[in-house]
Amino acid sequence: MRTLPFDHAVRNLGRSPFRLAAGTAGSALVVLLVLSAAAFVRGMGASIEGSGGRGNVLLIGNGSEDSIERSEVPPVTAGVAAASIPGIRRRLGVPFVSPEIHAPLSVDLGDGGGERFANFRGIVPEAFLVHSRARLTGGRLPGPGEVIVGRLAAARMGVPPERLAAGAALRIEGRSWTVAGAFEAPGTVMESEIWMPLSDLYVATRRERPSCIVVTMDGDDLSEADLFARQRLDLEITAVPEEEYYHRIHAFYGPVRAMVWVTAILVAAGAFLGGLNTLYAAFASRVREMATLQVLGFPRRAVALNLLQESALLSAAGSLLAAGIAVLFLDGLSVRISMGAFGLRVDGVALATGLLTGVGLGLLGALIPAARCLRIPIPEALRSV
Repeated sequence: MRTLPFDHAVRNLGRSPFRLAAGTAGSALVVLLVLSAAAFVRGMGASIEGSGGRGNVLLIGNGSEDSIERSEVPPVTAGVAAASIPGIRRRLGVPFVSPEIHAPLSVDLGDGGGERFANFRGIVPEAFLVHSRARLTGGRLPGPGEVIVGRLAAARMGVPPERLAAGAALRIEGRSWTVAGAFEAPGTVMESEIWMPLSDLYVATRRERPSCIVVTMDGDDLSEADLFARQRLDLEITAVPEEEYYHRIHAFYGPVRAMVWVTAILVAAGAFLGGLNTLYAAFASRVREMATLQVLGFPRRAVALNLLQESALLSAAGSLLAAGIAVLFLDGLSVRISMGAFGLRVDGVALATGLLTGVGLGLLGALIPAARCLRIPIPEALRSV
């Protein structure tokens, strides 16, 4: 089959700068929307799934396997577990056992913005042993009346980061606290939390029992922790691998991810239908040109292929523009959800999804208008204005 040279499609794109700019911008907007949805889903999944530490086991109250906030375990559980479970990881004789309280509390920053909710975690120094990704980035560990804030805690509360800088004063449950430092835990939901000494959170929440005990096993065999929980019926606890717990949380947010995809698809479909009208109008104004090419000996398939090349180039340019914007401005952007905050993740999967969507919509969007315009008989097309 005799085909038109590829540079013919390239030159045709430059014949109308306005159409080129409008088509590129339209493609970029659609791809950017799909990229945003993919980055949201990837970021949420990576943050929640990545929160579970390898080898970590949660000892939580019976019946609270899906919510640490509702769980309570006896205060003696941490000491009993450290002495009874063989295979617990140790460093310089210190067992990797961390009793914790997880609780949402209201915070008043004194800026007139009212109270804001944040996720709190009561910790002991061993928390940095069992949560290996967490590390101080500034300041020091919290003492009495002090807290340390995660890197995304300000985003979770919807305030500027400087409002939670070291030395800032907070009012939590009617009591004043001071920010002693900051920490990060890349790729986990812990980054959106505020940590304080376990004893202080006992007082703030008026609790007498921790929410859970986090135990790190020295290896991948977690059966000893499960056996301990089954044998100690008096403690009324269950052993849940931390990775499994956060996998359940990830599944719980499945409808949210589905809603994001549905919204993106619906908006993209609307933009696609609008693009069909635009392309049809653009191709309809070139009916005489298409007929002339056929008179010169180029078959309809060759003309249609050339039009598809134009549309693919246009959508590819828009897709690359959207990918650049996403990498520069969306990657790492903080998003709040009920359980905390996470950063959008514009990784290879998200970029591939956006680019393939853009090129696919460009090809499909050009196919229908091109077919309709090429159906016109050549004599009638040559007489068109």
